[in-house]
Amino acid sequence: MFKTILFDFDGTLYDTVEGIEKSAQYALHKLGVSASLEELRCFAGPPLVDIFMEKFGFSHEKAWEARGLFQERYIPVGVYESRPFPGMKEFLADLKENGLTLAVATSKPLDLAEQLLRSAGMREFFTVVRGSTLGGNNNAKREIVEGVIADLGAAKEDCVLIGDTKYDVAGAHAAGIACIGVRYGYAAPGELEAAGADAIAADLAELEKMLTARDVLI
Repeated sequence: MFKTILFDFDGTLYDTVEGIEKSAQYALHKLGVSASLEELRCFAGPPLVDIFMEKFGFSHEKAWEARGLFQERYIPVGVYESRPFPGMKEFLADLKENGLTLAVATSKPLDLAEQLLRSAGMREFFTVVRGSTLGGNNNAKREIVEGVIADLGAAKEDCVLIGDTKYDVAGAHAAGIACIGVRYGYAAPGELEAAGADAIAADLAELEKMLTARDVLI
């Protein structure tokens, strides 16, 4: 049984896709690139610079410019076009009642993650919250995960990251911990399997069973 549960934010704790898609579309429009909202679903979760480069072939410099334009809309508007996934608050309360230590490890700017957690009444469940900075710190997922583990003084074998994309799986494994993928997030079909997720939960009910089982399931 894992003792310390790290959570990704976008697509795992919070449904943030609406604000992210619209803000990515805004940034691309400013750069003369047309894209439908459906095409931009993949922006929910990964570091923005990485996904602008991967999806549209931007140079590193242009991807940073796009990130700035994204924030131009996202910070005043897009951040509010989001909501916790249904049942999330109750799910987190149940994990705490089972004696688990909870933390957040996200590529999302820390200030925005903290703001949304507090507005939903969920900040109290997390011992540590780590993210990137609005000023441009595009930390790799591995660094964020390792920072959370260090903050907690936790043993890696006691930790697992819950995430919804290949970036979460890669970041967890690079940091030396397991990763459980969730299907209700933003991964493309087969993405979590191809990335090598240690287990995959269809919904919060299945995830809770995995995390509170006395026998190690993964």
